[in-house]
Amino acid sequence: MDYLLRILPPLLDGTIVTLQVFLITIVLAIPLGLSLALARISRWRALGAAVNGYIWLMRGTPLMLQMLFIYFALPFVPVVGIRLPDFPAAIVAFVLNYAAYFAEIFRAGIQSIDRGQYEGAKVLGMSYPQTMRRIVLPQMIRRILPPVSNETITLVKDTSLIYVLAMDDLLRAARGLVQRDFTTSPFIVAAAFYLLMTLVLTWGFQSLEKRYAVSDE
Repeated sequence: MDYLLRILPPLLDGTIVTLQVFLITIVLAIPLGLSLALARISRWRALGAAVNGYIWLMRGTPLMLQMLFIYFALPFVPVVGIRLPDFPAAIVAFVLNYAAYFAEIFRAGIQSIDRGQYEGAKVLGMSYPQTMRRIVLPQMIRRILPPVSNETITLVKDTSLIYVLAMDDLLRAARGLVQRDFTTSPFIVAAAFYLLMTLVLTWGFQSLEKRYAVSDE
């Protein structure tokens, strides 16, 4: 018990870093993903093709590789030559990657709405932005909650990848303690922390799904 109390402070510090990466990614990736989804289904074919290529690139390459490229290779790219510290580099990689996944979820949700509702809104004199804001997006939210929930929980676990940039997240803190003390107890505690975070997210999304289900009745 005493040992567990001694290792809690560094593990909690690592958890704070993990939560920071998670929260910033969610706050930035969701609106970016929605913007990408709207751009992909727009009437401008060139824009849609560009967004489709971006999504293909982000989903077709590993997130770890994207982080390493942004942190190590980006400074040597001609013209660009941007050198980012470890935390901003991780955030940029996570946001760009998860925005692509959210974009596909949002696109599928938008396109699942019956076309008749667009026509009905047009008859009522609504513009396209008004139709999206008042009719399509509220219905889309109800339909995409399960896949967004899965993607969000995956994000919690993927934050462990930032250890490749030598950031002191939860997993790196646990690994350091294991190597120092020759015991696997820090890994068990770290697993409990991850499970607790995913439990809170699962409960939150289940509450949202029940709320929207009740509003539909």
